[in-house]
Amino acid sequence: MKKYIDPHQKREAEKYGRPIPSRELMLEILTKSSKPLGFRDLANELGLFEPEDLDPMKYRLRAMERDGQIIYNRSKEYIPIQKADLIAGRVTGHPDGFGFLIPDDGGDDLFLHGRQMRKVMHGDKVLAMVKEIDRRGRKEGAIVEVVERNTEEVVGRYFGGEGGHIGFVRPDNSRITQDIVIPAESNHDATDGQIVVTAIVEHPTVHHQAIGKIVEILGDHMAPGMEIDIALRSYDLPHKWTKQVIAEADKLGDKATEKDIKPRYDFRGVPLVTIDGEDSRDFDDAVFCQREGDNWRLVVAIADVSHYVPIGGELDKEAWNRSTSVYFPAEVIPMLPEAISNGLCSLNPDVDRLCMVCSCLIDQQGKIVEYEFLEAVMHSFARLTYNKMASIVVDEDDALRDEYSHVVRHLDDLYSLYHVLRQARDERGSMDFETTETRIIFGDDRKIENILPTERNDAHKIIEECMITANVCSARFLKEHKIPGLHRVHEGPDQEGIEKVHEFLKGLGLTLGGGDKPQPKNYANLLATVIDRTDAHLIQTVLLRSLSRAVYAPVNPEKPETTYHFGLAQTDYAHFTSPIRRYPDLLVHRAIRHIVQGKTVKSYDYNHADMKALGEHCSTNERRADDASRDVMAWLKAEYMQNKVGETFTGVISGVTGFGLFVELNEVYVEGLVHVTALTSDYYHFDATRHRLTGESSGKKYNLGDSIEIVVARVDLDERKVDFTLPKSKDDKPRKPRRNTKKKTQKKAPKKITKKT
Repeated sequence: MKKYIDPHQKREAEKYGRPIPSRELMLEILTKSSKPLGFRDLANELGLFEPEDLDPMKYRLRAMERDGQIIYNRSKEYIPIQKADLIAGRVTGHPDGFGFLIPDDGGDDLFLHGRQMRKVMHGDKVLAMVKEIDRRGRKEGAIVEVVERNTEEVVGRYFGGEGGHIGFVRPDNSRITQDIVIPAESNHDATDGQIVVTAIVEHPTVHHQAIGKIVEILGDHMAPGMEIDIALRSYDLPHKWTKQVIAEADKLGDKATEKDIKPRYDFRGVPLVTIDGEDSRDFDDAVFCQREGDNWRLVVAIADVSHYVPIGGELDKEAWNRSTSVYFPAEVIPMLPEAISNGLCSLNPDVDRLCMVCSCLIDQQGKIVEYEFLEAVMHSFARLTYNKMASIVVDEDDALRDEYSHVVRHLDDLYSLYHVLRQARDERGSMDFETTETRIIFGDDRKIENILPTERNDAHKIIEECMITANVCSARFLKEHKIPGLHRVHEGPDQEGIEKVHEFLKGLGLTLGGGDKPQPKNYANLLATVIDRTDAHLIQTVLLRSLSRAVYAPVNPEKPETTYHFGLAQTDYAHFTSPIRRYPDLLVHRAIRHIVQGKTVKSYDYNHADMKALGEHCSTNERRADDASRDVMAWLKAEYMQNKVGETFTGVISGVTGFGLFVELNEVYVEGLVHVTALTSDYYHFDATRHRLTGESSGKKYNLGDSIEIVVARVDLDERKVDFTLPKSKDDKPRKPRRNTKKKTQKKAPKKITKKT
């Protein structure tokens, strides 16, 4: 028997009255052992014999199993993952039936054949081994064990089951490709075609499909609002408040108390105003600006959510779980209850509200000369909309300037500051990609009347620059005080992406400066150069697709320079301005308040490891919310197009693949596919570098960004897909089959050839 000294005993003693052996120690023992160890063997090595020690050890080992650190084999022995040559990770399903294992350690993805995917579902945590390298050079995996099931409920469409027969549910989530078998006694009286929620009774194996029981009927397939009900469940979005959360929110009341106000800086005499959209109901930011000599004093006041949402409370747990508010057309699933988001923490006019103030001085070059953060109380002087603000400072509407005469001088100062900040942004090399966002116009019974582009005026841009400035200050504050916090990190393009961009631009006679490591300024310069070209949209699209997605992460102590926002060309950037609807902002507020209140970093509730985990969690939930919103928008656009089959539209080629052309319609901003088989007059070959399909005989080219006329051929609401064809032309001729030049003993060439990647 060998007694080990746990190097993490102090940490464990802080958590538990009777310290548990740390994961690190148990992994060390298992790794050094020449053979797998059973529970008793491992306990003996640790010198543990009492039941009050063995039970907690057993629970910790089970947790290590769930986290993929160890395997409990059939001989009831523990093996560390690295000794078993197994890879732990989560499964990502693909609509075509195959999938990928995303390793926990950040290694290369493993391709999972359709046969492997039969026994798992999207999101399951598994252990796998590398089976072989396939003909495409991909590592192909074989699943050894399912560690954790991710899917307990599935929303989908019910089919069959009439007359007491077995039915099935086809999941709405395209990443779950297996149908769920529903025994006759478990169909909850659902009828054919209804949208239902199904609980998984038996998960799939290699031998049988998943079996479920219907627990809720959402309604008929085309019922108004069904698309949101489906998305909430398909993406597992929390959307109901528990009694505990509501009770905690109700205790807060609906106004700031004198006790809360007294110790704060009084900004109630500062003419702060909110500037938001026409239909906004939660106002989490207010601004004020005035000239101070040659400089500008900018005050950005943000609702002090951190004061009302303490760490570890019911509101905090629910906010962490949601991580973000989710925005659907005409509906919002908020991160915090409306009593807080639209009430107590909303900076409504004519009421006192607690806030966190970022006050900064900005010089004529747009540089932040100084800044400070203060706990304050404010009183909004006006609720302005973007349209009103633009009319006041851009159009100089006399009637509105009279109506808001008490703040108009400060609004003019704000507009002058905007021009300075905008010029500094351009000189810095911040990138501006012109993308079109859309909004759905509903009529009676939620019937879609129109799809319109969202317009941005100078007022939107004014507020954007103010928020960017406050976010930069907050990131600098976190770094200056070396307190753990989440930064908004946007890495530059990877090497493969850069090579593709250079190759693409070479074909157009253009170059992207910066060589193998282009900077934001290089991107911005190129975009400015091509702005008047007919293929400007194509070039912008290719550049945009070369960039990675922004994520939340703490500063890397070893490489602080990597905490960078490439798109904004900012060394320091953290989200501070929307704590009502984003959990990372709430965490930044907590860190700033901790320092502002004179506390030490050592006494802060979070450490670097906590922030790393929180960043990954919030980034994942942000993607989930974006995917759900995109899915609902795709459903609504497909629904809108259902009665337009056979109609002709013009559009722009928004994507080129080996299997066809994606086209976005000009008038309604709906995207659909012209499949390569619809290009009937020639054989077309895909050029991935130039984003182009080229006709073999005719030389006809379809490029990304080209204008094109299409006919709506088919709409599939379940798949959120719209199929287009090209209008009939008198010059169209059916493709001739290729002449067979091989010997008769060989197989004939296929009649239609397309190159797919």
